[in-house]
Amino acid sequence: MLPLQSDDKSGKLFIVGTGPGGAAWMTGRAAEAIREAEYVIGNAFYLEQLGSLLEGKTVIRSSMGKEVDRARRCIDLAREHRVAMVSGGDPGVYGMAGIVLEVLERSGDAVEVEVVPGVTAACAGASLLGSPLTGDHVTLSLSDLLTPWEEIEHRLDCAFAMGVPVALYNPKSRGRPENLSRALAIALRHAAPETPVGLVRNACREGEATSVTTLGALAADTSAVDMHTVVFVGGKETFPTKNGGMLTPRGYRRKYVY
Repeated sequence: MLPLQSDDKSGKLFIVGTGPGGAAWMTGRAAEAIREAEYVIGNAFYLEQLGSLLEGKTVIRSSMGKEVDRARRCIDLAREHRVAMVSGGDPGVYGMAGIVLEVLERSGDAVEVEVVPGVTAACAGASLLGSPLTGDHVTLSLSDLLTPWEEIEHRLDCAFAMGVPVALYNPKSRGRPENLSRALAIALRHAAPETPVGLVRNACREGEATSVTTLGALAADTSAVDMHTVVFVGGKETFPTKNGGMLTPRGYRRKYVY
């Protein structure tokens, strides 16, 4: 819990990670925090997945692109009320925690805050493929709404040069249909076309689908990927498994004989 104490003990702000899907994929503490709250604020898409947890709450729905306004609203309310700001996945991984805490830091307000972690999309998707992110790995977002594409390209080049698995968030949208192709072209500078790549769409929620292909095949045709997909590009040691998944060895094979 962050040491941000308010004079009014009745007010508190929970920044809650709701995980990849419905209530079944939330942590127990996340559910408790929502139950304790008087107000629940969040993107309409993630609120819809909470079901009966919203009963008896004042629910404030917001749309994409209104994150700063949403952060200000929850801080204002948390001075006197118990408020849950919900964020899909983990709030600290491409989620609302950073935005809310930055707005709070700049405002100078004293509000009690608890950040409640959740299962992020990379972990959820990886579990459906087997274990592609076993050791060191990188997560990168291909969204250039807040980060210049030149900086994303630099980060991609560094990540793929390391030879570790890379999980790509926000790989493709109508507004940026070429970003994934650009990222895969960078990957091919450092990795063989036969490198396994996993695609997980709607991890742990309705419409879930997984597949394993190769870096070369995906670079040739990215039509199977959209904004609801996480793309897992294998590292130097990653291999496709017999059951259609992916595995990156931890490294025990260097020390132990199976």
